[in-house]
Amino acid sequence: MADDTARRALDLDAIHQLKARYCRLIDTKQWDRLPTLFTQDARFEGLGSAPTGATVAMFVAGISTRLASVVSIHHCHMPEINFVAADRARGIWAMVDYLEWPEGGEPQEARGYRGFTAYGHYEEEYRRTADGWRIGFLRLTRLRIDPLAQPAPRSGRALLSHSPDWLAG
Repeated sequence: MADDTARRALDLDAIHQLKARYCRLIDTKQWDRLPTLFTQDARFEGLGSAPTGATVAMFVAGISTRLASVVSIHHCHMPEINFVAADRARGIWAMVDYLEWPEGGEPQEARGYRGFTAYGHYEEEYRRTADGWRIGFLRLTRLRIDPLAQPAPRSGRALLSHSPDWLAG
């Protein structure tokens, strides 16, 4: 019993780290590392950057194109994780994302706003693989989208950049 409880705690931590890595890799534009978070047969729903049923390659191509010049901030919190088998789990994460396009970018400009802050949930399935826990299904649902009005002060670019390999050292 104690071994099962300890293993489940380690599994939960691994899934939490997986989701944190997902948000960080998107916001720091580390597109080459993003596919490593998913199973090879992962599927996606509800994302503006990839059609429903998209593959990992389609998702990464779509999000890397759509968010290439965007200031993005993804926060996920309050996870509910349910283990449906020893090597499978489902989760729901509350989320907030902030997307701000550069001047003249994306269709939002034509609609009179330069980006948005949105609120919703990620619904996900996870599988343990030989390389650890991976996302096998990802659905984004939104409860609210608040446009960022134009004109407004633009966010500064003179910020300290991320260190892609910080955790490795």
